[in-house]
Amino acid sequence: MAPWRPIAALLASTALLAGCSTLASFSYESHPPEPRGPLPTASGPLANYYNQDVDWHSCGDADCATLTVPMDYEDPAGRTVELAMLRVPATGESYGTLFVNPGGPGGSAADYARAADYIASSSIREHYDIVGVDPRGVANSDPVQCLTGEQVDGFIEADGTPDSAAEEQEAIETSSEIGQLCAEEADEIYAHMGTVDAARDMDIARAAVGDEKLTYLGKSYGTMLGQTYAQLFPGNVGRMVLDGALPTSLDIVETSKGQADAFEVALRDFVSYCLGQQYCPVAGTVDEAVAQLRDWLSALDAAPLYDGDRIMNEPVAMFAILSYLYFPPYDYQELMPALASAMQDGDPKPLLNLLDARISRNPDGTYADNSTDAFYAVSCLDRPFTGTVEDVRRYAEEWAVSSPTFGEGLAWGLLPCKDWPATAEALADTSAEGAAPILVVSTRNDPATPYQWGVQMAEELPGAALLTWEGYQHTAYTQGSDCIDDAVDAYLLDGTLPAEGTICE
Repeated sequence: MAPWRPIAALLASTALLAGCSTLASFSYESHPPEPRGPLPTASGPLANYYNQDVDWHSCGDADCATLTVPMDYEDPAGRTVELAMLRVPATGESYGTLFVNPGGPGGSAADYARAADYIASSSIREHYDIVGVDPRGVANSDPVQCLTGEQVDGFIEADGTPDSAAEEQEAIETSSEIGQLCAEEADEIYAHMGTVDAARDMDIARAAVGDEKLTYLGKSYGTMLGQTYAQLFPGNVGRMVLDGALPTSLDIVETSKGQADAFEVALRDFVSYCLGQQYCPVAGTVDEAVAQLRDWLSALDAAPLYDGDRIMNEPVAMFAILSYLYFPPYDYQELMPALASAMQDGDPKPLLNLLDARISRNPDGTYADNSTDAFYAVSCLDRPFTGTVEDVRRYAEEWAVSSPTFGEGLAWGLLPCKDWPATAEALADTSAEGAAPILVVSTRNDPATPYQWGVQMAEELPGAALLTWEGYQHTAYTQGSDCIDDAVDAYLLDGTLPAEGTICE
């Protein structure tokens, strides 16, 4: 696996696909979160930001605006950042704003909001304006740009499972390049993209749209953004849904190890589904089939496949497979024939096409967004890796036991955040004392944000409720469970949390 790209970077690019399901309309006795109206005029060094008016204008099937925030909150009179905002108005009586974020970090919240009809039920659409604010440095909010398309391709193709001292040294050097390139090529915003700053921006957005409290739906990394907001502004928390939990208290080693193990479970689920299907390229028991897939990946290290001048080596193929383990109802059917083409016919083009679609790579080799650059700018500020190369080598050996397919690559994937050339304000305390009760949603077999993380986040947030889905995919709301959707909608519309221990089968 390429050492430079931990798998969480994929979450933003899969978020819209995940939301595309048929949504039922439920009936509740709705109670607005807080009455809307003019907020008190703010004072102090941030007054101009909190008191700004939002000038919405039509942008196709939605309304768009920009929001001005300070680049450095320690110097609010200095340089500013323009954040892109998008609003899909409520179809009926609006209770206020439901801010949304799809994750990443690096996903466009504005694009996510534009898909309002797919990411929220008709009941939520009736009563909330759906608003997405691209976080600073992401998508259309003064986007950070560290890498060219060719450089992104090069990092994906880099060997992240070194077999010799020379390959280890190459992995070390390759891993350090993205930080160096950000420092050399990117605007200074790359050093101001931590989640604490993004959460402060979100409070300015809340005030700018005229909401006394923040109503929020965050998925994946968006849950970490929401938890950080609750830690910084507990008194401003309204109804907050955190789906696919990524707790702020985890460090980079804990997140990578948790994902390695969870994706190994997801791979076995894919293989179990695949066996006996028309296009399945593996056979035998699940153990035998997984071993066949792993052997094929290893063989690509010495004998890669080519589509013209495009290579499919071990890290590229592994990345493509992993990127289609998020959402079984959609992913498995696409992955099977593409994998069969590569494994049985030696034709990597279908699998490369799937990967390109998932990571927004254009046919000409350019990329449609800056999600890779943004992912590292945020992640390495929030969770720098403070260990050594010797630590990584030890993790790689240990993790390969519990996750023989993905463990080694994700261990070496720690290195890009080592010696990152910028620092940010540390993540806030995990308590969030004084915040209104929050709804945490966690899927039992989520490959990217393991279930235990949801348990942990719910324990860290006072008065929070944990809603569990017995499923095998990333995130739960609008993923096909009426039970989950009903509970989330009831909370957002009338403030009622599900009973303690609620499990949706």
